Amino acid sequence: MATPEPEVDLQQGLFSHLLELRSRLLKASATVLVVLLALVPFANRLYTELAAPLVARLPQGAHLIATEVASPFITPLKLAFYAALFISMPMILYQLWAFVSPGLYKHEKRLARPLLGAALVLFYMGCAFAYFLVLPAAFRFLTAITPQGVEMMTDITHYLDFVMLMFFAFGLCFEVPVAVVILAAVGIVDLDKLRASRRYAIVGAFAIAAFITPPDITSMIMLAVPMCLLYELGMLAVRWLVKPGALKPGAG
Repeated sequence: MATPEPEVDLQQGLFSHLLELRSRLLKASATVLVVLLALVPFANRLYTELAAPLVARLPQGAHLIATEVASPFITPLKLAFYAALFISMPMILYQLWAFVSPGLYKHEKRLARPLLGAALVLFYMGCAFAYFLVLPAAFRFLTAITPQGVEMMTDITHYLDFVMLMFFAFGLCFEVPVAVVILAAVGIVDLDKLRASRRYAIVGAFAIAAFITPPDITSMIMLAVPMCLLYELGMLAVRWLVKPGALKPGAG
């Protein structure tokens, strides 16, 4: 019995989509690999720069240590890989967009393009904010409260994990405007609800900041206040960019 024509077309369409997805993934992976290979010779220098906020605030004679045999080799390579991902993210997102965009409506593309770009920029801004402002303040506090007779000498792997966690957390927290715009675009909230929820957003920002940041009030405030300001920025973006239910099926 012959296979019905619509079923053949469906199988061919699915196969072509899978081939395109593989092609996009290969291009994204190749980009990361090329950047990683370019960064490997500078892995130790990258780690030195990453460790600068802590090293500058350690007591005289204190330094970072490696508690595992392979850590001096493996840890800088891990950092080089994270940096390669960070640098390659525009290409990775472009490949994702090129795969998804043909299936979007015109109005969805019109809103998704600026959101995608804003999400990338805001994530970078969150990481930079953590590195240049929050980490120095946090390490100043942590070194100041070290008990008498205790030397603060952090393991290089633990330090890398801690900083990467801070980068990821701050990068995500800086996505508040994007999240607000998406919620408004799909019709979950509107501008009036966002304004009415301002006080709850402020409380939530401080609660999230208290959970994420090191245990000092300065770091908490340095994350909570930008989140509140970004919430206000999100409301402005909703006013300018979003029509109610803009991403609902059938929306113009």
